[in-house]
Amino acid sequence: MDLKKVRNIGISAHIDSGKTTLSERILFYAGRIHKIEDVRGGGDGATMDHMELEKERGITITSAATSVTWKGHSINLIDTPGHVDFTVEVERSLRVLDGAVLVLCAVGGVQSQSMTVDRQMKRYHVPRLAFINKMDRTGANPNSVVKQICEKLGADAVLMQIPIGEEENFQGVIDLITNKALYFDGSNGETVREEPIPAELADEAAAARSHMLEALSMYSDELMELLLSEEEVPEKLIYDLTRAATIEQGFTPVFLGSAFKNKGVQPLIDAVNRFLPTPLDRSVLASNPEHPDEKIELASDPKQAFVGMAFKIVDDEYGQLTFMRIYQGSIKKGDQYFNQRTGKKERFSRIVKMHSDKREEIESASAGDIVAIMGIDCASGDTYCSEANLCTLENIFVAEPVIKMSINPLSREHADKLGKALQRFRKEDPTFQVSTDAETGETVIAGMGELHLEVYVERIRREYGVDVEVGAPKVSYRESGTVPYAFDHKRKKQTGGSGQYGHIKGSISPMTEEDREEAQGGELLFVDKIVQGRIPKNYIPAIEKGFRQMMEKGPVAGYPVVGLKVVLEDGSYHEVDSSDMAFMLTAQECFRENFSRMKPVLLEPIMLMEIECPESFQGSVVGQISSKRGMVVSTNTLNGITTIICDVPLAETFGFSTDLRSQTQGQGSFTMELHKYAPTPSNIQADIVAERKAELQPA
Repeated sequence: MDLKKVRNIGISAHIDSGKTTLSERILFYAGRIHKIEDVRGGGDGATMDHMELEKERGITITSAATSVTWKGHSINLIDTPGHVDFTVEVERSLRVLDGAVLVLCAVGGVQSQSMTVDRQMKRYHVPRLAFINKMDRTGANPNSVVKQICEKLGADAVLMQIPIGEEENFQGVIDLITNKALYFDGSNGETVREEPIPAELADEAAAARSHMLEALSMYSDELMELLLSEEEVPEKLIYDLTRAATIEQGFTPVFLGSAFKNKGVQPLIDAVNRFLPTPLDRSVLASNPEHPDEKIELASDPKQAFVGMAFKIVDDEYGQLTFMRIYQGSIKKGDQYFNQRTGKKERFSRIVKMHSDKREEIESASAGDIVAIMGIDCASGDTYCSEANLCTLENIFVAEPVIKMSINPLSREHADKLGKALQRFRKEDPTFQVSTDAETGETVIAGMGELHLEVYVERIRREYGVDVEVGAPKVSYRESGTVPYAFDHKRKKQTGGSGQYGHIKGSISPMTEEDREEAQGGELLFVDKIVQGRIPKNYIPAIEKGFRQMMEKGPVAGYPVVGLKVVLEDGSYHEVDSSDMAFMLTAQECFRENFSRMKPVLLEPIMLMEIECPESFQGSVVGQISSKRGMVVSTNTLNGITTIICDVPLAETFGFSTDLRSQTQGQGSFTMELHKYAPTPSNIQADIVAERKAELQPA
């Protein structure tokens, strides 16, 4: 396999921008399927949405992988969900891909989830093309969308095509590199017809082409010189420059089309081959297990030692299916490889290429491939290598769940089945968490939003035949101090034999922004400033452990404590009576007695919500947001549709979709994602604390 002709790409976008419809067209034109199915409207549903629930709801829930061949290139394609509730699916797909296509709606432009996907692409340094879809819709405005990509996503986005005709008269595109008009003929747009540019569009095309060349000249002195001396620019130079600038993630080429109307898809697949990186273009770094700070660069070479990452796990009736990206080396069916986390050697009993939910068995796979392995037991994010302790790849970022609900089987004999279902989904999806409430003994599931948990509850009913009863959603609150406090705490206990002595002095304060960076995502920043052995070094970890343990349940309402900085400045110890245990208990006692002096508050999750509704309902929707303690950040009206961006506390969003539908005669829609944690108003905090105390009281 020639790695220069391999592309591993994902298709990501905001909800309902047309990702799955676009994937369906790519499969059709590449000859992978012979009949186009639509996401909605009867039929068998889109190929990539293979779950019953996906077909019914017309949404993508799990990312689906397939591979196609286009003009001698092999393209591994992953179609990802748009709903923020399934964001981990996008996260782990982008983690292992070399390039991506960001799909945007020609009317909606850059929406909230487009921004989330953009952040994920930047996190994993994934170069991308943009595809402005739905060019046939009323109000389609590609220039406005490109402007939004530049302003909201901070990308250098430039149109590589301009449309022929507008809205319902959209007929095709003009390719600005070749200066040709492209039309899509045949019942499914399968024949691409090249024509000279129509006379009435010649000036517009010339202006757009010179704008494109000017933008590219920022990446090349050679092109800049050709433009200044007004010489003809060779096509090959434009292609090479666009590719180099895209791979460096400085440049985002923008293409146009309407996937549903079968227009503009083939030039996009050509662009994937031309401009997105091959596995050879991406440098992947792994950590050396013996020296974690030392990085090892992996080579996309099938002859070197094997390194691969298990990025997604699916359990079905045939056992566990592990999706794996091979970064270096090769694997063979039946051979054994080491899981770097557990150190265990496991046999890869079967290797399959996936096409949505269908499988094709293969004997071996090598660097650059995305395959699925059967018969291994691992967790999402594990690294596999041909030898033990070779290297580990950076894990996948997993967001914290924001919503919880209790779940119980209606009949006792179904408890085992429910346990199996929860165990499986927890393994498959790192953002889906299961725990047992220590006080009430109930099973609690936690996830990224109402839709996320609703889908899992429905899957438990269908796939396992278990009828369950679900408790009302609960919000994951947090606790934090608001003012610093200096402590000087001594613990002296004498109980016959050796006693317990610990003495610590220092300060405890809320974290600042700099502290947060230093803590690298942790909720406690512990700073040891002990000098001259006032407390022996071997007792310091016990003091930190004591504070950490106390932060698991805060004193206000039993929620986790976040964002604290503890500075240990002084103290004393006793030759005989001091021990790890004594200092740990001293820290716990210090926290318990002094946290209330920091004027603690409850923090609640605030969601960034984007609402779309007809302009005539704007007033009542804004009123509704205010009644839910929401703050409107911005409103924007385009073609009679108002987009409202606002911050709303998660506790107020339950049942919001029903309220919004009834208020906008079914025409309103919204998306939301976690924005930040903020202090809860004191009157609401008092209610939450009272409710929590009643919950935690023994019956």
